[in-house]
Amino acid sequence: MSAECQPGLTVSKLKPQLFSPPPIHYPDMFRRVVRASKFRHVFGQALKNDQCYDDIRVSRVTWDSSFCAVNPKFVAIIIEASGGGAFLVLPLNKSGRIDKAYPTVCGHTGPVLDIDWCPHNDQVIASGSEDCTVMVWQIPENGLVTGLSEPVVVLEGHSKRVGIITWHPTARNVLLSAGCDNLIIIWNVGTGEAMIQLEDMHPDVIFSACWNRNGSLICTACKDKTIRVIDPRKEEIVGEKEKAHEGARPMRAIFLSDGNVFTTGFSRMSERQLALWNPQAMDEAISVHEMDTSNGVLLPFYDPDTNVVYLCGKGDSSIRYFEITDEAPFVHYLNTFTTKEPQRGMGYMPKRGLDVNKCEIARFYKLHERKCEPIIMTVPRKSDLFQDDLYPDTAGPDCAIEAEDWFEGKNGEPILISLKNGYVPGKNRDLKVVKKNILDNKLSKNTEKRGPKNEAKLDEVLKEIKSLKDLVSSQEKRIIQLEEQMSKIAI
Repeated sequence: MSAECQPGLTVSKLKPQLFSPPPIHYPDMFRRVVRASKFRHVFGQALKNDQCYDDIRVSRVTWDSSFCAVNPKFVAIIIEASGGGAFLVLPLNKSGRIDKAYPTVCGHTGPVLDIDWCPHNDQVIASGSEDCTVMVWQIPENGLVTGLSEPVVVLEGHSKRVGIITWHPTARNVLLSAGCDNLIIIWNVGTGEAMIQLEDMHPDVIFSACWNRNGSLICTACKDKTIRVIDPRKEEIVGEKEKAHEGARPMRAIFLSDGNVFTTGFSRMSERQLALWNPQAMDEAISVHEMDTSNGVLLPFYDPDTNVVYLCGKGDSSIRYFEITDEAPFVHYLNTFTTKEPQRGMGYMPKRGLDVNKCEIARFYKLHERKCEPIIMTVPRKSDLFQDDLYPDTAGPDCAIEAEDWFEGKNGEPILISLKNGYVPGKNRDLKVVKKNILDNKLSKNTEKRGPKNEAKLDEVLKEIKSLKDLVSSQEKRIIQLEEQMSKIAI
């Protein structure tokens, strides 16, 4: 009797014959495997209309960013604006219809492409724009009363539009920007300086850039279909995979808390794919999955505390979620939350902004054409007590190190906080920018990088300066003598 005909023999017992060992390629895996997980029954729920943000003209710019950024105080949304670029910043409790005259952040001269809240200060937000600049803004504690057009600092260094902005996870005032000039710049926002410029690493447009957990590495996805893992301070590529996804449409790459890289992209047949990579051995993927044939770019949002990845496709009307584990197939499909309306963009709340009393493990802010709709993800539990297994200590708002320490080579792990009694926001200090003398900065950089060759050059330059000074001095004396002679002749 064949295996299929034997009573009591389930599909799971046939698994060894069906699948070969890693590298794993499970086109149909998500529908077949049922496994125990506390997140299997997570359910999503869209909030009622009175808790949505209505009458917002969400940006129509053709750029695959999320258009929305959220923290425990504010939701920021990139909007359509005439004569430049603007975004709204709303206190979370400011739901309902938003007046057309509501003040905006409007200092850019071109459309805003990306925004990101500072993880160490809930009132500081950075924006990148088509006008080639990055601007950092300080939002008043209770939100905007009048339009904000004066940023704390303008960071200029890109020659084409800036489409990616992301703050360092553990070092204060360190900001990464990536532009369509294929250049990545890492800034010290506290001094307004471009400290690191990663040139000649990406031959084409950069689709995504992401820090790892302690901010010592970044991973990027590029239009040349290559995923790169980069040590930014050494300015070197430590791992790369060409044709990580063979399709021509945009890819995304994010770091997981264990150091692996999770990517989304498209196959040669235009199927959407997920893949998991080990940066130390990127020849073969740990795991690859095909999903569907939709053409919306998948935006991944990752929760490092629970190892759950949420995928929101642009133009989709669903959020799929997966658990990442150490056992094959490593990426386990959990469930899909579906609504009627397609999403234009998506904001993702940090863990400290969630309601732990309702077992809320994620909250999204879904952008429609004219509104922003919060969606909460909940694990059903009967007990009202704090659920330790759902809320391990999470990254808090305190930075581990200062910008100067990080640029000197130090690393700091995230400073964790407990959510047992809920998160109580502390007082944020104002962002102060101390501009250094650019000439001093250039001199210090030169002295830092000085080797035997540079020292010889410097000595040469100093000698030349000395000889020029001597020449000027002798010419001055000669001029004085000539003036004296002329005055005698005149007499």
